[in-house]
Amino acid sequence: MTERRKEKFLSVLRQRQPNLTVVMEDIHDPHNVSAILRSADAVGIPEVQLLYINEQFPKLGKKSSASAVKWVKRRSFISIKECYDQLHEGGFVIYATHLGARSQSLYELDLTKNVALVFGNEHRGVSSEAAKLADENFQIPMVGMIQSLNVSVACAVSLYEAFRQRQAASVKKNFSSQEIKRLYSEWMKK
Repeated sequence: MTERRKEKFLSVLRQRQPNLTVVMEDIHDPHNVSAILRSADAVGIPEVQLLYINEQFPKLGKKSSASAVKWVKRRSFISIKECYDQLHEGGFVIYATHLGARSQSLYELDLTKNVALVFGNEHRGVSSEAAKLADENFQIPMVGMIQSLNVSVACAVSLYEAFRQRQAASVKKNFSSQEIKRLYSEWMKK
C-alpha cells in the first residue's frame, strides 16, 4: 500500500458524513443504483439504505459500480416502517421525493441536520406509504414540460444541494477518530 493511498483513505474518511443518507425504494435498474452509489460516495455518504419490497435488488456490473460499491455500505430493509424507525432512532429527519400538494421545494429544506432522502422506483416513484410515513415530502423545482428527472439524476441534484448547504454552513458531523481508525483498518483490507 503506497503512502499516497493511505493518505487518500484518511482524507476521505475524515470527510465522511454519517448524518446524511439515501433510501432507495425498489429501484431496479442497476445503472441507476450504481449512479446513486457513486453520487453518495462523492458527497461523503458512508452508508445507504436499501428498501426492497416489490423488486429484487439488481445485480450490479463490476465496471459501472465497482468503485462505489466498495466504499459505500448498504443496509437492507423489507419494511418501510422498520427502515424509517431505525432512521428516526438515529436522529434522522426523513424527506421523501413526491409530487404532491404538501411537497416542499428541495431548496426550502434544511439539509444541514441528520437527513435521509428517499428516492423511489423508476416507474412508480416513492410508494404512497413511504411518502405518507416520511417527515416531509419534497420535489425538485422544474419549469419544463416533464415533471420528473431520472431517479439517479434527482438523487445527485438533491445530494449536491445538501452538500452545498453543509459547506456554506460549515456543518461537519464526521466520524470520531476511533471510528476513522476502525474504518481505515477495514478499508486497508479491500
